[in-house]
Amino acid sequence: MRILITGHQGYIGSVMTPYLTAAGHDVVGLDTAFFGDCLFGDGAVTVPSIRKDVRDVTVEDLRGFDGVVHLAALANDPLGDLNPDWTYDINHRGSVHLARMAKDAGVTRFVFSSSCSMYGDGWKDALLSEDAPMRPLTPYAVSKARSEEDIADLADGDFTPVYMRNGSAYGISSHLRADLVLNNLMGWAFTTGRIRILSDGSPWRPIVHVEDIAMAFAQALIAPRAAVHNQAFNVGADGENYQVRDLAGIVNELLPQATVEYVGKNPDPRNYRVSFKKILASLPGFAPTWNAARGAGQLLDGYRAVGLTAETFQGPSYTRLLQLRALLASDQLDGSLRWRTLVAA
Repeated sequence: MRILITGHQGYIGSVMTPYLTAAGHDVVGLDTAFFGDCLFGDGAVTVPSIRKDVRDVTVEDLRGFDGVVHLAALANDPLGDLNPDWTYDINHRGSVHLARMAKDAGVTRFVFSSSCSMYGDGWKDALLSEDAPMRPLTPYAVSKARSEEDIADLADGDFTPVYMRNGSAYGISSHLRADLVLNNLMGWAFTTGRIRILSDGSPWRPIVHVEDIAMAFAQALIAPRAAVHNQAFNVGADGENYQVRDLAGIVNELLPQATVEYVGKNPDPRNYRVSFKKILASLPGFAPTWNAARGAGQLLDGYRAVGLTAETFQGPSYTRLLQLRALLASDQLDGSLRWRTLVAA
């Protein structure tokens, strides 16, 4: 298949792009490059690419593609709080615009990167299926829920959207994010000797390795239409729902000299556990291989390999909010969060 991946220079995209290439697909990237220079180690993504904001994509940009994998987004809750309208504009309106352009261009499979964060709160005692009501608590989560609803209206016999509700991602990527829970806990432990928990540690999270996410999307692209048409899937593996304090404990086992610190002033209201029964039944080629303990070990090895320091870990290279603030402060981005000067890829 000829596949366009939006956000191919992001945390997930820089893992998914080589994964899909290795699977035999003809892959092209599309990215506005907010984080293109935020590299962790070696292995920057090298595929033909279009440097463009998803809000500005045209039908002509998408002609000739069989599928679109849409990852590009303002991708965490603190970033969404920076300016909620940016989040709604890019994550919601931009996603619906992209889907509409893809449909008009003749793309038949549209795989949308959604999020389990839409489940929100009040769910700690239940394993949530994809039919559970949405209780989004942040602009980021709201933007994903709205996108699913509006993209669903475009589905027809020629256009198949699929909604992949990822758990909280973790693992090594050439465009690392330090603001994801397991990556963050290990980063603080490794660079400072302190495992910082930003809540009371009780909230539940489903987590999923970035390589398993790539596998899931690859299967969603090639699955029979009837198995995925206009459907949502929780993306993760059985047994991979954890309380934050348990993730801290896994990190502590690898770095026993580190101390656990509870530094959050308020309890985190986001609290949910999810079921992965549907994706495992519907996409038999999806066979996740990672768990938190193995992933924590990979993170520790990766941080050691590059000699990660506290200054770098806490800086803009791996924290999306800080990087965007730096671009805004240097006047490289305008009030709509577009580049003032865009150089073609």
